[in-house]
Order: sequence, then C-alpha cells, then structure tokens
Amino acid sequence: MSEVGLNTISFAGRAAASSQFKALYAEGMSLVEETAAYLDGQGRAASKVLPRMASVLYAAESMRLTTRLMQMASWLLLQRAVNNGEMSRDQVLAEKNKVRLDGFNVDRAAPGWSDLPESFRDLVERSLRLQNRIALLDREIHRPSEAVIVHDNQNSVQAQLSLLQTAFGNN
Repeated sequence: MSEVGLNTISFAGRAAASSQFKALYAEGMSLVEETAAYLDGQGRAASKVLPRMASVLYAAESMRLTTRLMQMASWLLLQRAVNNGEMSRDQVLAEKNKVRLDGFNVDRAAPGWSDLPESFRDLVERSLRLQNRIALLDREIHRPSEAVIVHDNQNSVQAQLSLLQTAFGNN
C-alpha cells in the first residue's frame, strides 16, 4: 500500500473565514462597545448606589469583564488579520500565545452578586457565552489535525468515508 495523499477537513478553519466568523466578529466588537458605553455611563451611576459588598464585587467584575472582552477582541482581530491576508499564520500564532481565552469565570454565588445591576450581570453573562464560543473555535482551528491517509487500493467511496471519519472524529 502506498500513500497517495493526505486528506484533512477543517470545518473550523472554514468557519473562521466565513460569514459566521464575520457575524461573530461583529457580535464581539459590538459587545465591547456596548460594555464600554455602559461602564462609562449607566454602570458608573449604578455602581455609586450599590451596597458596600456589591460595590467591591462590581469593581472586581468590571475589571474581569473588561479584560475578558479585550482578550476576545484581540483574538477576533488576529483571526480577521489572517483571514484578510494581513498576517501570516505563523505571525498570528506568535501573537495568539499572548491571548487568554479561559480563566475568567464568574462566581455567581459570591456575596453581592444578586445586588449587581441586572444590565451589568447580563453583559457578564453574554461575554462568558461569547468567550466560550471563541475558545471552542480557537481550539478547533489550532489543534493538531489528524490526517487520513488514502491508499491506492481504496475506492472513491472508501476515500470519502475516510474524509467523513476525519471530519467527525470517528477514526
């Protein structure tokens, strides 16, 4: 059996360059803008009248929220740069190592959480959902791909089955 070629399918790689990515990018950047406007306006006013415990929690959570959003925005900008040919994959990988997409979880049972403004908690929840989606896409794009080898004696149906196995991880 000789090796004819390697066949891999990267749905995540295609998704990262698709209209779905453009929608994810727009959602992420919109959330950054919405959060900045909230924290500078309505959130600032609301934080001044919070009970002491909630006020301390608000300060900490707003820092985490801002950091989480900046990390996601950095990832989105890097992915857009590679999609647009502005950066090579190697350049993006070097920069991507500086981006953290995990470790920003929230303790909803923390004292004062329920006293935080509902609109603030909504921003936190939306940012966490977006972070999870981006982290999943990042893992799918940057994980080592497992190639399927197509041999001379395989017919085209078997070759297609091998591709499907690669795509769905049923090797």
